[in-house]
Amino acid sequence: MGRIVFITGGARSGKSSFAQKQAEACPGPLLYLAAARIEDAEMADRVRLHQAARGERWQTLEEPLDITATLREMSGYGAVLFDCVTLWLSNLLFHHREDQARILAAVDDLAATLPRLDVPLFLVSNEVGSGIVPDNRLARLFRDLAGSANQRLAAVADEAWLVAAGCPLRLK
Repeated sequence: MGRIVFITGGARSGKSSFAQKQAEACPGPLLYLAAARIEDAEMADRVRLHQAARGERWQTLEEPLDITATLREMSGYGAVLFDCVTLWLSNLLFHHREDQARILAAVDDLAATLPRLDVPLFLVSNEVGSGIVPDNRLARLFRDLAGSANQRLAAVADEAWLVAAGCPLRLK
């Protein structure tokens, strides 16, 4: 079975860089599973910067919604880095028209799948609940979903890390 490593932190905390370094310590080809949708020039620039920071060992696969099915079919990689859970949740939030039950069912399906993977998986997610309470219903819904998803995924992970100011702190 593959090792599951959950990595969370705030925006620009260094969590993705930490996850990439951890994955690169695994032998063999590497897969970057991206949930981001490129819908404007600013996001396209961000994606280009991330891709430039990865070396030739990396292959990129973009999948905005069906992460679980994609992971079930992964084989032949030394490690997979999924970046990021919160972008995936955002995609699900709009795809399922804010249906909390369907979104959390997708999270639970992913959590049930993780222990059966045969490749090391590094899950990156934003910690969004440390700030002020958002001023609108949709932002509060997203914050709550992200908190629930992070708890559910960290619970099944072999390791969990919090990265703040570029400093990783092992949680479990």
